Amino acid sequence: MKFCKKYEEFMEGQCQNKKLPRVGLKKLKKILKKCRKCHQSRSVGVGPPADNNNLHDSSTCSQHQCSVCDGSFFPSLLKEMSEVVGSFNKRAQRLLELHLSSGFRKYLILLKEKIQGNHIALVQEGKDLVTYAIINAIAVRKILKKYDKIHYSKQGQAFKSQAQSMHVEILQSPWLCELMAFRINLRENKAKNEKALALFDGCFLIFNEGKPSLTCELFDSIKLDIDLTCSICLDTVFDPVSLTCGHIFCYICACKGASVTLVDGLNAANNKEKCPLCREEGVYEGAVHLEELNILLSRSCPVYWKERLQTERVERLRLAKEHWESLCRAFVGV
Repeated sequence: MKFCKKYEEFMEGQCQNKKLPRVGLKKLKKILKKCRKCHQSRSVGVGPPADNNNLHDSSTCSQHQCSVCDGSFFPSLLKEMSEVVGSFNKRAQRLLELHLSSGFRKYLILLKEKIQGNHIALVQEGKDLVTYAIINAIAVRKILKKYDKIHYSKQGQAFKSQAQSMHVEILQSPWLCELMAFRINLRENKAKNEKALALFDGCFLIFNEGKPSLTCELFDSIKLDIDLTCSICLDTVFDPVSLTCGHIFCYICACKGASVTLVDGLNAANNKEKCPLCREEGVYEGAVHLEELNILLSRSCPVYWKERLQTERVERLRLAKEHWESLCRAFVGV
């Protein structure tokens, strides 16, 4: 079965009740099909003369630019990618809030969202969300490859880089990392059962020479590997936080990279502060605390986690003390 048909069937099944946005593969392929016909008619010198009312003029469609393809293809794809990642982030955040909450707050979420709070329902929704993210990422990759094939260019790959810088690449979402950790946490939960185990075969926490990483394999055509080593302290991330560029750091390390105190937090970071790894600006506002990942690492590395927790407490107390002392000195004019 061709991917386009498989994709449409999957989305139809998912969208019956949830009304999830999708990548319009059929519409985008029609745009590229017109462009291909223009290329073919121009190369053999046949076909009707250019019509002034026809915006898709083959004389303007070349390897480097295509007024119609670039004017309709990329804006449409960008809009659809933004809607997909926005919907995914919202639903993943809601699911994880439900899983981590307790007591009256959990009751309020259940009442508001009208979803089941039982274990199997959480497992299934988590699986569906990860599948939704992966299959849409494949759809984007395939349509961009088709664009480059027709235009004999690398414009599609350039657009992919642009989408990453705009944070509309779904595989870049911090909530995908959280969902992977969520899936593993549920699998390792004492209340696990055979059905839950069957749904979680694709996600693992692995250690390579003591360095942890999250890995997920789906559809045999895409594999996610998320390194869980902080590039600042070069240790396993502790109290992990994901910046909007997708890079993960320890919370204390991220605060140092943003030149802010622990008391002020990452939201106080200047918009010109850059990610320590990719050097992208404005990535601290909207940073996400990865609570499910924090739980997973604390379970998987108990000895390390206990030692790190003790040193972290000492460091946080020291930094907080320095912050308040500097404020007091400033207040009295010393």
